[in-house]
Amino acid sequence: MTFVMNDVKISPDTKSLLFEKHVEYISNYGKDKNEYEYHMTEFLRMSGIYWGVTALDLMGELDKIDRDTVVEFVKKCQCPVSGGIAACDGHDPHILYTLSAVQILCIYDCLSEIDTDAVVRYVGNLQQPDGSFFGDKWGEVDTRFSFCAVATLAILNKLDTIDLPKAVDFVMSCSNPDGGFGSKPNAESHAGLVYCCVGFLSITNQLHRLECDKLAWWLCERQLPSGGLNGRPEKLPDVCYSWWVLASLTIMGRLHWISAEKLQQFILSCQDNETGGFSDRTGNLPDIFHTLFGLGALSLLGSDQLKKVNPTFCMPEYVIQKFNFQKRLKITMFLGT
Repeated sequence: MTFVMNDVKISPDTKSLLFEKHVEYISNYGKDKNEYEYHMTEFLRMSGIYWGVTALDLMGELDKIDRDTVVEFVKKCQCPVSGGIAACDGHDPHILYTLSAVQILCIYDCLSEIDTDAVVRYVGNLQQPDGSFFGDKWGEVDTRFSFCAVATLAILNKLDTIDLPKAVDFVMSCSNPDGGFGSKPNAESHAGLVYCCVGFLSITNQLHRLECDKLAWWLCERQLPSGGLNGRPEKLPDVCYSWWVLASLTIMGRLHWISAEKLQQFILSCQDNETGGFSDRTGNLPDIFHTLFGLGALSLLGSDQLKKVNPTFCMPEYVIQKFNFQKRLKITMFLGT
């Protein structure tokens, strides 16, 4: 019986970062309100703005987006009743978009523009008796929401408003025998959820509870012959997993366990030579989501064209240092091998 590995062929032609094209692609994203894509992505617009703002800041081109327009949009999306923040004005608030909004305002250094006390109450009210978090009032539970909760509260310096021991216990209950983490107990390990759980444990100073070698090997096995990384065994590589996997390995001090050169080649092959932006894999259409995580991964790999990115928060490191998160929260990263 022949074993077939799912993978892609990459083009070796693009060997450098198409910096100016990416700046143009990101700064023009969403400007045409008549585009079909603009209306079809309304349900995640807040995160879309976060992806664009963060990407441009990493490139040193944050002024290419109008700050006042972005801040006013965020303010309009805060629910006056719950305190949570929605993806778009008129939508229900959700913890995913609440974190994105807080990250945007943190980068712009204007958190005072929203009612942060209401945000803290909203996040706290989403915690359940077992320590897990709902994403919104409809009751879905996922370890992504645990990460969003502590990341939001960490930025706002309000981690003491939730039951942290129970929150940690819930996340650890989602670990699997392969060392990975799923969305809830007994769910399949997934690289994106591994990032959420490792980031959560970093923020809550609980990284010592990880089986780092076992988890790091599982993450390293996500690298395919093309150099790209997938999220689960037998899946195709995808640029976004360059971020989820690399950030997790960075936090655990094991970034050097994979082939950085091959991964960089894969990421660069996913650039659109005409419009700019990154796609999920070579030859596909670019989008703002994969553009941020492609740039973020290149930053983790040491690109001298990009600012240093923080692997836990996926924000520029200078922002984290400015707000003194590292000292105030004792955010941990393993430095050993």
